[in-house]
Amino acid sequence: MKKINICFVCLGNICRSPMAEFILKDKLKKENISNIIVESRGISNEEEGNFIYPKALKTLEKHHIFVDKHKAKQITTEDINKFDYIICMEEFQVEALKRLFKTNIIKKLQPYDIEDPWYTNNFEKVYDEINDGCNKIIKKIKSIS
Repeated sequence: MKKINICFVCLGNICRSPMAEFILKDKLKKENISNIIVESRGISNEEEGNFIYPKALKTLEKHHIFVDKHKAKQITTEDINKFDYIICMEEFQVEALKRLFKTNIIKKLQPYDIEDPWYTNNFEKVYDEINDGCNKIIKKIKSIS
């Protein structure tokens, strides 16, 4: 079975994109799907090297999502060649990355923007929206397997 590389992207890679990374990894493990590699990045480098934001981590732990090692990273040109799908949380991230990298592998997780909980403090809402988006990814993977 072909390996598929997915990268989730948000602003700083400390809230939404690592939440999506670990939620999808959890779902893949539960579904016994092993050909999908999942990572996350940010479009900004301001959080480079930082661990997942404590409130994001607490939200994932509340939902029994295992969080492995994570250090925030900014997306690079090398990542564009590494990943099959780059999935963003907001339209501005999609547009910025498409302008920079001129590729059609960049999509949005939901048809709407998933707000940044670092600003809104609404981590549960963001968890629900990301979880729903990851369920759709799992459904799509299972339909093409």
